[in-house]
Amino acid sequence: MNKDKEIYGIDISKDVFDVFHPIKGHYQLTNDAKGFTRLLRQLPVNAHVVMEATGYYHYRLAQYLSNNGLRVSVVNPLSVKRFIQMRLAKVKTDKSDAMAICDYGIFNDPPLYNAQSDTQAECLQILRLLESYIKKSTATKNKLRGEKVLGSPSKVVVRSLNRDLKHLKREIKLLEERLLDLVKEDQQEQLSLLQTIPGVGPKTALFLILITDNFSKFETASQLCSYVGITPTIRRSGSSVRGRSRISKVGNRKLRSLMFLAAFSAHKHNKGCKALFDRLVAKGKSKKLALIAVANKLLKQAFAIAKSGLAYDENHVSKLA
Repeated sequence: MNKDKEIYGIDISKDVFDVFHPIKGHYQLTNDAKGFTRLLRQLPVNAHVVMEATGYYHYRLAQYLSNNGLRVSVVNPLSVKRFIQMRLAKVKTDKSDAMAICDYGIFNDPPLYNAQSDTQAECLQILRLLESYIKKSTATKNKLRGEKVLGSPSKVVVRSLNRDLKHLKREIKLLEERLLDLVKEDQQEQLSLLQTIPGVGPKTALFLILITDNFSKFETASQLCSYVGITPTIRRSGSSVRGRSRISKVGNRKLRSLMFLAAFSAHKHNKGCKALFDRLVAKGKSKKLALIAVANKLLKQAFAIAKSGLAYDENHVSKLA
């Protein structure tokens, strides 16, 4: 509990942000350079500002305050929502949200936000656009398949969808190439180290570095696995519910997909992963479940290498992962 700290909760939106402090109360400022300057003047040196990750809206303020030497935490909105639900709060306003975020900061110990470099900022922007294009590409493929199921699809519609798909593929390729160039400038050594793991290619290594902020977001390999969403969930309650164990899909979908694909290669060429896969299959587990376990192990190997700064060694890594 951080009752002795100067915690300020901020609920931020497109045009304004609400600030709450247990003693100084509530006030509202504009979400622009003028509002940022006014806030900075009012905050004490030992202030710890807590805000939710709200897409684009929180980013400029978090960067501004962090670059001016203040302690900042950017927390998951779901964590704050659950915190509010536990307290059975029934009122929801910008003021009450700022108060709840402040209380969350007081009763928890949220990690500090690290201001991003220009390279990191560009990478995140490209990632967001890339995710949007990938979703649109998948939707276009599904639409194309749906039209063909009709039996006599319109040639005009099919040609239009194919043009759209071709354009999206080209843009996705260009964005991925730009991401790779940026990471090579900033994290070439880490990129090379990760690719020494059998099964981890340049694309998987690239997204591991980007999405995990070069593994700085996590203190343990288990935290990373939970974040990606490849930890098994057990469905069991009393004597009546005996569901099959399945993968947790709460996590980063893009990285989870890449790790699962990497597992197909790793279970053949990565000594530790192959042994794990063969052992699980021999016990009667499904190949899909065994591949999920391999993807989990790959993540642990990547974490061990990223934290140690050493290239892959099948004997050394197997002890860490």
